[in-house]
Amino acid sequence: MERSEMDRLIGEHLAAEKAGDPVGCVAMYTDDVVHDVVGMPSGPLTGVEAARGFYQFLTQNIKTERMDVNRTWYGEDFCVIEHQWHGPVTGEFLGVPGHGREISFRMLHVWEFKDDRISRENVWLDGGAIMAQLTAPEATPASA
Repeated sequence: MERSEMDRLIGEHLAAEKAGDPVGCVAMYTDDVVHDVVGMPSGPLTGVEAARGFYQFLTQNIKTERMDVNRTWYGEDFCVIEHQWHGPVTGEFLGVPGHGREISFRMLHVWEFKDDRISRENVWLDGGAIMAQLTAPEATPASA
């Protein structure tokens, strides 16, 4: 698969995620897609319906404002992207209430492709950074 086609599919997926559109998030997946967020209690999910359920939950709890690319690597049928994610946690993330806190963390996406679609999305999150930001004490104003 050409890099430009990988980039197009990934771009459409991430745009749908940013828009909070679970249906759009999975529109470029194969029917038998494997969606694997490492460390999630559910383990890897298989199929479009299961992945859509994940994105319904995700988009109700966090708001992707930016996902900046740090590095990208390509192979014949895969792409690896290190992102820096930015946005508020309006619900819960990793089981911790976000209370609308703005957070930022590194993540690694491993994308695999077949039949001109995304056949696997593997996500690695910096859970330590996420937890530290979600559980940090609220900032208090300085005394006058």
